[in-house]
Amino acid sequence: MRTIGKSLFILLGVGAAVLSGCARHSTKEVYYLVTANSSLPYWQTAAQGFNAAAAQYQVTARVVGPGGYDAQAELSELNKAVAAKPSGILISVADAAVLEPGINAAVAAGVPVITVDSDDPASRRLYFIGTNNLEAGRMGGRRLAEKLPKNANVIVFTLTGQPNTDERLRGVKDALSDHPDIKIVNVIDVKGDPRTAFDQAQVLLGQTGPKKIDGFICLDSASGKMVSDAIARAIDKNRVLVAWDVNPDTLNGIKSGTIDAAIAQKPYTMGYVGLRQLDQVFHNPPKQLDKDYSVDPFSPYPVFVDTGTSLVDKNNVDLYLAAGAAHK
Repeated sequence: MRTIGKSLFILLGVGAAVLSGCARHSTKEVYYLVTANSSLPYWQTAAQGFNAAAAQYQVTARVVGPGGYDAQAELSELNKAVAAKPSGILISVADAAVLEPGINAAVAAGVPVITVDSDDPASRRLYFIGTNNLEAGRMGGRRLAEKLPKNANVIVFTLTGQPNTDERLRGVKDALSDHPDIKIVNVIDVKGDPRTAFDQAQVLLGQTGPKKIDGFICLDSASGKMVSDAIARAIDKNRVLVAWDVNPDTLNGIKSGTIDAAIAQKPYTMGYVGLRQLDQVFHNPPKQLDKDYSVDPFSPYPVFVDTGTSLVDKNNVDLYLAAGAAHK
């Protein structure tokens, strides 16, 4: 009986250790988050989630990426991460044409890759974690239609060629197709420099008559603040601006009234869930890493993990400001 009791005690102790993660994880496990623009508050929030999951699992997290929008520089960071032979890589695809070869090379080298925020479904990544960008674009387009007068003119600021922003633009156009009196008169590529949005908005805000711009929508994280500043300086401030993401400046713009609303994503959740999912793949690797699991009805992986989207306006902006303050 003493032997049985002792064995049971040992078994329970081992089980507790496994459940707590002590036996499963190690700081020698290194996971990378490769971002598209590390200077943005958006990616700093994603890094918080990534690091929080790493701390819980007691593994090593490394967040890398260029300080500005530069797909080639992001590819360089990806290649460096692959050379370090990590346990897994989470990456946002700034430009699929540039990054796809690097993603495929990582998988060929035996490194699990999951895309986050911006996807490349043609690559050999396992799956995508992030926003339903098409539906998020529709949400923004519907907000414009709700707030704009008849026969309104709209300007779109975006990052042309980035998969997620291209999907958002499709969604905006889809929503506005039900309102033929509202016209998108121009789609402006800021090319990763939000100052372009400010300069262009200042010029456009000076137009009157039939050329007057009634509304703006910014499909990237940084341009909203710039257009908001331009509206604040304009003589006629009666314009509708829909921004993207919930950076502090954007939320303050909603409070002040220069921004009507913003489409909120969940970058913290993307980073947090992303590391946890990479950990699962590392500890339970598939027989074939480079398989297209989207066409496998018995796949252990989803095609897409939707982290959620919401609309922020004056009715709920204080909730987002409070949440941001709590995570500083």
